[in-house]
Amino acid sequence: MRRAVCPGSFDPIHNGHLEVIARAANQFDEVVVAVSTNYAKRYRFSIDERIEMARRTLGAISGIIVEPMGEGLLAEYCRQRGASAIVKGLRSSSDFDYELPMAIMNRQLTGVETVFLPAEAHYVHLSSTLIKEVHDLGGDVSEFVPRSVLARLDATTPRRSP
Repeated sequence: MRRAVCPGSFDPIHNGHLEVIARAANQFDEVVVAVSTNYAKRYRFSIDERIEMARRTLGAISGIIVEPMGEGLLAEYCRQRGASAIVKGLRSSSDFDYELPMAIMNRQLTGVETVFLPAEAHYVHLSSTLIKEVHDLGGDVSEFVPRSVLARLDATTPRRSP
């Protein structure tokens, strides 16, 4: 079985993430969506909420497992899960510049390869941070996130009046 890992914090998961994960599911027998925590970041949603949103939005795609990554190195997590690849979506050359050294290190640590998938043109501008900011300021982000994620944003975000 060819297994890949799509890691991310997914705070919240958005349509750009979903598009890359769905494409990965077409390339691998199984895709593990590993919801991670970067302790340098401040999250709006807890790890449990982020996992639940990912499971809800990815449930219809066969071959996808959503789980917490836990602590430690991504390369070690991939080795423990029997994954042959890490799948990363790239929006720009700056994403590539950031991801390339990590891809090389992960390969040297455990032999896991990184597969880069370019984002679809209509998702290149998306980031979870930008979605939260636009939503907080009263903007309509409904075309960028699944309905269940929008409902969660609406329920947890004090929106400012213009």
